[in-house]
Amino acid sequence: MPRPRRRRAAAWSAATALALSVAGLAAAPASAADVNNVRNAGFESGLSDWTCTAGSGTTVSSPVHSGSSALKATPAGQDDAQCTQAVAVKPNSTYILSAWVQGGYSFLGVTGTGTTDVSTWTPDTASWKQLSTTFTTGASTTSVTVYTHGWYGQAAYYADDVSVNGPDGGGGGDPAPTVPAAPTGLTVSGTTSSSVSLSWSPASGATGYNVYENGMKVTSATGTSATLTGLSPSTSYTFQVTATNAAGESAKSAAVTGTTASSGGGGGGGTGGSLPRHAVTGYWQNFNNGAKVQKISDVPSSYDIIAVAFADATSTPGAVTFNLDSAGLGGYTVDQFKADIKAKQAAGKKVVISIGGQNGTVSISDSASATNFANSVYSLMQTYGFDGVDIDLENGLNATYMTQALRALSAKAGSSLIITMAPQTIDMQSTSASYFQTALNIKDILTVVNTQYYNSGSMLGCDGKVYSQGSVDFLTALACIQLQGGLTPSQVGLGLPASTSAAGSGYVSPSVVDNALDCLTAGHNCGTFKPSKTYPDLRGAMTWSTNWDASSGNAWSNTVGAHVHALP
Repeated sequence: MPRPRRRRAAAWSAATALALSVAGLAAAPASAADVNNVRNAGFESGLSDWTCTAGSGTTVSSPVHSGSSALKATPAGQDDAQCTQAVAVKPNSTYILSAWVQGGYSFLGVTGTGTTDVSTWTPDTASWKQLSTTFTTGASTTSVTVYTHGWYGQAAYYADDVSVNGPDGGGGGDPAPTVPAAPTGLTVSGTTSSSVSLSWSPASGATGYNVYENGMKVTSATGTSATLTGLSPSTSYTFQVTATNAAGESAKSAAVTGTTASSGGGGGGGTGGSLPRHAVTGYWQNFNNGAKVQKISDVPSSYDIIAVAFADATSTPGAVTFNLDSAGLGGYTVDQFKADIKAKQAAGKKVVISIGGQNGTVSISDSASATNFANSVYSLMQTYGFDGVDIDLENGLNATYMTQALRALSAKAGSSLIITMAPQTIDMQSTSASYFQTALNIKDILTVVNTQYYNSGSMLGCDGKVYSQGSVDFLTALACIQLQGGLTPSQVGLGLPASTSAAGSGYVSPSVVDNALDCLTAGHNCGTFKPSKTYPDLRGAMTWSTNWDASSGNAWSNTVGAHVHALP
């Protein structure tokens, strides 16, 4: 089914955006006298002690994180489904605020601390995920307000096991946390000549995990996956994982062994094969939504990567297929489509199959669906000649299992595999977000992340300031987050609409894109924000779509494409 792409348009206020800049702090060990000061923390007594705006909240029996009930809150119109509770606390005390969430965009925070109010959040998540941060009360603070909320126009979120763990404020509450059980399901999800990727199942009550290599602790993680780098080729390593929370650390999990590939092997490289140093990506529409209809052969040569939009979900969890919309594309046949892909490749271009889009429903939520995804994408690569895959899941992804899926695909396809991503701006605001986690997890085989700098409203830059979309500052200050967050410059691209018709908001003229590229690569043509260093290896730019570009006389690719390829 044709999916008119684009995109969620959330009206982010500066105050909300600033609240999101408060990163989750490392939780300090709690004392024996600490308690959970939240009442009805697991919603076992319905909404008792909780107040939800506009009747947005209810309790459900499934899904639940523990016990028999959980909160379900549904945003509607201008209501973000906020649920609050006044929690008694002691002055001059430190507390750990945490909750388990699932579903749509989920936020957790506290106000009235008397010091610095804090919050944390996560994009859509298909499985339970723990949010956690800490706060300190002021000298006269005896009560704070804890809140959860979703986001306007997004799916319902679920919350369970809310905790304000610390000194007893005298208001009653639930028992203090206990040491979690050892994690289960530890597996090796991928290897290269210098790294091993691990994943495991969530441990109930855990706020974090420690990873051990050959009996020595080597890293910590907040999620259920980690990649160990700097390893020697053709070497076996033994790994274990523990779960942690305020009460302490669990016993070690069962051990698994991972063996790195030989120095000449491995399934990836992330260099993009024969891609130029600076590359332009364009989405090609496999449907007619008013933009100019094209064949692959019609796409201008200024596009180095062509992302075919989109694959379709099947009835098999995680599996995808592709159905050429021949009728909508004026009788374009499958044989012509395949031949045009080969011709583009002969000209040095890459053609990938894009998964997702605004209405895409592909879900990778367990090992079986991860395997189905890898197998089905590889089958499409063999059938149509695609060079790789683009991940454009705008309804959330699971970092653990998407990582498994892409590493399994890499093992099948080899080092020439192209992997691109097109997250929304909110998905790349923090390294703890699932999209950002996935990109970092597969950094050794990732080609480029082309973040969509549109349909987003105001967002935070890497300097903690709020910038409005549609400006050089918005592009440069937000790209800076990825450049400082662990991606290499060659894995960062700027995604923009090709015309005002291509997106609900955020269109900028091609000259603004060029200025942002100059600012990031050479430090000139910047706005008020200027990065602390330059990134000459920045990969380039992306647009939605080649069709909308063609509708505007290819003004975007003629200008931006030429500028990208002229970068030193």
